[in-house]
Amino acid sequence: MNRPAPVEISYENMRFLITHNPTNATLNKFTEELKKYGVTTLVRVCDATYDKAPVEKEGIHVLDWPFDDGAPPPNQIVDDWLNLLKTKFREEPGCCVAVHCVAGLGRAPVLVALALIECGMKYEDAVQFIRQCNSVTKRKGRNQRE
Repeated sequence: MNRPAPVEISYENMRFLITHNPTNATLNKFTEELKKYGVTTLVRVCDATYDKAPVEKEGIHVLDWPFDDGAPPPNQIVDDWLNLLKTKFREEPGCCVAVHCVAGLGRAPVLVALALIECGMKYEDAVQFIRQCNSVTKRKGRNQRE
């Protein structure tokens, strides 16, 4: 299956990495990618399909906050997400928080959009900002393959 490339989103003092769900077979490469971006926390918003122990062994904290694809995140997940971000970006300036769902195209970007909205961005602008970052990533990937 062809998976989308990870998308880095930087805004103010926040850095996110939106990515797809790895498999146990691709976990080593996935973990190396997380480390390359300086990820210290990974939030899984889909059902766990891989062993998180190898990721945590590399010093990356994994949180499981699954919710249904196509549904809004439950209030408790929204609260936990925003509280996590306030703490992480205050205590670890420059760190990167990764979030993934199955393909990195639905639930994960929604959480990043919520963080941007919480910082005062209009929801339409948050969605557009994430789309622009995604299209830049796609262009870079295409240029690297050519």
